[in-house]
Amino acid sequence: MTERVALDANALMMPVEVGVRVFEGLDRVCADYDPVVPDVVADELASLADGNGEAATAAAVGTDLAARCDEQETDGQYADDEIVALADSGAVDVVCTNDGPLRERVLAAGTPVIHLRGRNRLTRTHP
Repeated sequence: MTERVALDANALMMPVEVGVRVFEGLDRVCADYDPVVPDVVADELASLADGNGEAATAAAVGTDLAARCDEQETDGQYADDEIVALADSGAVDVVCTNDGPLRERVLAAGTPVIHLRGRNRLTRTHP
């Protein structure tokens, strides 16, 4: 079964911020998946990429990676809230994030989370 995996900005910025190749990590922890990026996440990355410094570089890389994903339209303005809503509604099967508070909210909604374990390895946590 193909899983729909939602990625947040934090996950898409991991290659620059922590040196993790997010899609290689997903290939390792998911048998078959379709990556999904909520439109508010794509907007957030584009906004961050307009700045300077490492965060802007990470966001620019994240924007490039987001282009490899299906974009999911959402109604809200806050990326974390929209990701939780997608998880809660069953629109996505798994969420990939390294954001601790978001991870807890998604797990509380009953959806597994893929996150960083140690320095450079993704792992899956089930609710």
